[in-house]
This record gives sequence, structure tokens and C-alpha cells, in this order.
Amino acid sequence: MRATEFVVEGEGKLSKRAENASQGTHKMRDVGGYDRVYHMNRMMMAMACADGKDKKPLKMDASSWVEKYNTAHPYTEQEHNMLHQAMATIPTEHHEVVPFSRSQEPDDTHKISPVAGFRGYAR
Repeated sequence: MRATEFVVEGEGKLSKRAENASQGTHKMRDVGGYDRVYHMNRMMMAMACADGKDKKPLKMDASSWVEKYNTAHPYTEQEHNMLHQAMATIPTEHHEVVPFSRSQEPDDTHKISPVAGFRGYAR
């Protein structure tokens, strides 16, 4: 076996042998080629939702609300301030999606435990 058969650098060609052994091959990336990993993640999510019966688009968002951003979710005001200190130090494009405040349980969440508290062992 020659190195040219297994070492591929740059834009190579699919070998005729591989082409003949394939039932179909698609090469894809996000438009612009900026984030192939995120694009592949969204593609796999869409394929998991698809039934494969036709080629119509699915009823799902093409991207998440985060898309190509990282997220931070500070729990305390101190952590919130620490995040802003870090972003002031490191050049960062950021958007405050939800302003910092105390979290609230949804109205349909039980706020009182149905389980009686442990009162210790009998003596």
C-alpha cells in the first residue's frame, strides 16, 4: 500500500474504488464554512427528527437560540459581576439575553415537598 492511498491533504478526489463501493455520498458544511461542528450537530438533530418518507423540510428551527455563541448562566450576583469583569478584560461580543434577577419557579411547579421531613431516629 502506498502513502498516497491513505494520506489525503487538501482538496482531494474521491477514488473510483470508493465511489463504486458507495451508495451515495454528500459533502456539506454551513454556508460560509465558519462552524462545521455546529452545522453537523444541527444536521444530526434534523436527521433524528426526519421520517425519511420524502425530501420536504422539517418543522424545526434551523439554528438554536444560542447558534454560534457560547453561554454563561451565573447563579449569584457575584458570579454575574465576575462574568462582566472577564468580558471587560477579554474582547467579547456578547448579548444579555435575560437580565440578571432572582429566578422564579413556574406557576405549575409544586413549591412544597409532598415528602415529610426527616425528624431523626426514634430513641
